[in-house]
Amino acid sequence: MPADDDGAPSVREAIGADARRIAALAVQLGYDVPLAHVERRLAARDAASEVFVGIVARVGVVGWVAATVRETLLSSRRAEIDGLVVDDEYRGIGLGGALVRRAEAWAARRECARIRVLSNVVRERAQAFYARAGYDLVKTESVFEKRL
Repeated sequence: MPADDDGAPSVREAIGADARRIAALAVQLGYDVPLAHVERRLAARDAASEVFVGIVARVGVVGWVAATVRETLLSSRRAEIDGLVVDDEYRGIGLGGALVRRAEAWAARRECARIRVLSNVVRERAQAFYARAGYDLVKTESVFEKRL
């Protein structure tokens, strides 16, 4: 999806200069992620992780998607969408779908058998978005965590 002068969105790999905007958009997901953490993660990307940003001409970064390749003892090689957000003001212009398709293409090039996304049960709009994008609900689960 190429950018043009009328503000049509485009998608590209994230660069270090995008870190501040990525961190700011994470707040819309409910995550207060320190800028230094985002900068470290962008610098640490390798063949198993990627971040793409959605751009609107004359505005800049208005969305992002992060994906990681995972392969465990119990599951075949797959990709996971670790996060997806489009700025509230730019939802509904097709950018979320473009970001997801870019992550899917990236995962396919890495020979992933499937791509997965976890979505909190309270995120009904997100769940409807993924269903429209062809994702199937395959299970529900509880998440346990222990601080170390």
